[in-house]
Amino acid sequence: MLGFVILRFGNDDAPDIGLIEPVYVPPAEQLETHELRPGQTLGQILETAAVSANELNRLLLAFRERANPRAMRAGTEITLRRRSVDGWLRGVDVRLNADSTLRLGRDDLGWHAAVTQTPVWTDTLYGSGVIENNDNLWFALARDPALSELSAADKARFIDAMDRIYQWRVDFSTQLRPGDYYRVGIERIARPDGSTRDFRIIAGELRNAGKSIAAIWFDPDGDGRGDYFDHEGKTLKGAFLKKPLEFRRISSVFTSGRRHPVLGVWRAHRGVDYAAAAGTPVYATGDGFVTIRRREGGYGNLVELRHANGFVTRYGHLRAYATGLRAGRRVAQGDVIGYVGATGLATGPHLHYEMHQHGRAVNPLGVNIPSGESIPAASWERWRVQSVASWTMLAAHLAPPTYLADTGAPVERTAEPGGS
Repeated sequence: MLGFVILRFGNDDAPDIGLIEPVYVPPAEQLETHELRPGQTLGQILETAAVSANELNRLLLAFRERANPRAMRAGTEITLRRRSVDGWLRGVDVRLNADSTLRLGRDDLGWHAAVTQTPVWTDTLYGSGVIENNDNLWFALARDPALSELSAADKARFIDAMDRIYQWRVDFSTQLRPGDYYRVGIERIARPDGSTRDFRIIAGELRNAGKSIAAIWFDPDGDGRGDYFDHEGKTLKGAFLKKPLEFRRISSVFTSGRRHPVLGVWRAHRGVDYAAAAGTPVYATGDGFVTIRRREGGYGNLVELRHANGFVTRYGHLRAYATGLRAGRRVAQGDVIGYVGATGLATGPHLHYEMHQHGRAVNPLGVNIPSGESIPAASWERWRVQSVASWTMLAAHLAPPTYLADTGAPVERTAEPGGS
């Protein structure tokens, strides 16, 4: 490190002695970073640090007080901190995960360990995008300059969050059309490297098929488990999820006639097939009771749920059932009930999903799904104030795309926040 000092005296008439010669200050530590290889242990890396066997045992004992060295995965970053003058090992840093580092140091009493947390800060991002021809939400978000510095993993998390918010109103895999757009405000907790530790969408708007759907986060009970509501205070949740999987491709739709890929005959397909990797979790689309959990002919491993108002849902070709799932058990919307497989008459891993109402098969993508609850009267005033603030903040940063005004395209909007 280079530096210089200028000496000045209170008396302006005193002589100027000029600059002192630059002084080089060597760093107190030299850092040596290793990355754990497959099959390699922390002890093997520490053996390269020129410490005795007894010293190594004491170091590992201090590590075990805070973490399990056997649980470390390949790719873990380990930094040896050596004293510059003689290479003496004075400390070891092990990055446990993106948010925690175990720091080993030593003093006259021996080695000691402490876990330090990665410093973070809170910021707010605003993003918007338009669906173009042969497009999807991922490409629209990837083009968004406001989110250009985010990693692909963080963008995928945001898309999944939007999918979960709007899943009762829009199926992103089938119902987005060219000209649809989104705008969203995201409050996030960010790390120094720019990655996201946690986030919450505080307000958003999705225009789909000429209809604008607002989503504003609000916590009616103040317990931290809030939800999303439109301008009129109606929850976006429905009695059923739009789909039983996270964002996935539909490989076959509900139809009165198709050629069966295994049997080779034409017959009705009374459900929707979702292509997904084997082992992908399958969720109950609504609250209900398990009526079937067994192998059923062409369905393979099947789960059937009975819901309120005469609804029944079926989930076929499962590789395995969720632990503890059995006939008669109650499940809640979003509970994992099984895992994607290819059992029964299936050419590859996918989920066959059916919905029946009063004994008649209905198209899960077109059925009118009952809505959930609205803002309770006791929370209405607090909701009105918070929703106006959240929406005003979003609108102040992002206006709808200009093409809507240019073309005069009709947009159906709900009332503004706090409306009756």
